[in-house]
Amino acid sequence: MSIPLLLTLLAGGATFIGAFLGIIGQRPSPRLLGFSLGFAAGIMLLIALMEMLPAALDAPGMSPVLGYGMFVAGLMGYFALDRLLPHAHPHDLPSASPRNLRRTAILLTLGISLHNFPEGIATYVTASSNIELGLGIALAVALHNIPEGLAVAGPVYAATGSKRKALFWAGISGCAEILGGVLAWLILGSLISPVLMAAIMAAVAGIMVALSVDELMPQARAIDPDSNPSYGVLCGMSVMGLSLVVLQAMDFA
Repeated sequence: MSIPLLLTLLAGGATFIGAFLGIIGQRPSPRLLGFSLGFAAGIMLLIALMEMLPAALDAPGMSPVLGYGMFVAGLMGYFALDRLLPHAHPHDLPSASPRNLRRTAILLTLGISLHNFPEGIATYVTASSNIELGLGIALAVALHNIPEGLAVAGPVYAATGSKRKALFWAGISGCAEILGGVLAWLILGSLISPVLMAAIMAAVAGIMVALSVDELMPQARAIDPDSNPSYGVLCGMSVMGLSLVVLQAMDFA
């Protein structure tokens, strides 16, 4: 259980990389940020639809009805939380005035935490069943956590002049992901079974698809309106697919 938990910690900790970039040095270009978000979405989509969902459906004792039902439950659960809980998105913060910055920062942190929490569960669950796939998920999560951390820390620092506040707000969102992984470790460690793991994997696959389509791709478009986020998505899919082929070839060798 230590390796999946470590991957979750590293993926969540990538938020601090973006936070430091937001308060020191030059901000990465919108094109690079948009591409990285699309790249992360491509990795998540390929792993969710081509690896996690098929593996869940093929698990011993898993029925197609339960497998697809859990996948749809993951989709609907994500969208339900996204619509019901009040939150802001990273592109909302730059327009906030210093007067209401605290409220906006809280809503923004809640919004990113809302997305990061299931990502921590996804990273842990995937790595628990397949280390190679877990590495891919951790990479995708870390890639889009960097611009998320930057998107929070940069505007807060510009508005308040406080590096401590910028790191604080960005750090909370990253800790939500670590919390998701820790809770998955505490709960699933004693209850895990092949059918339960397969059901959770199917639900997590649904969450990852919803996250990619509803959050990462639109955010990539908002950050860089002049570029097509599909390029990053296709590159992410290609790189992840190639890496899986190489890993499988190494296993056979």
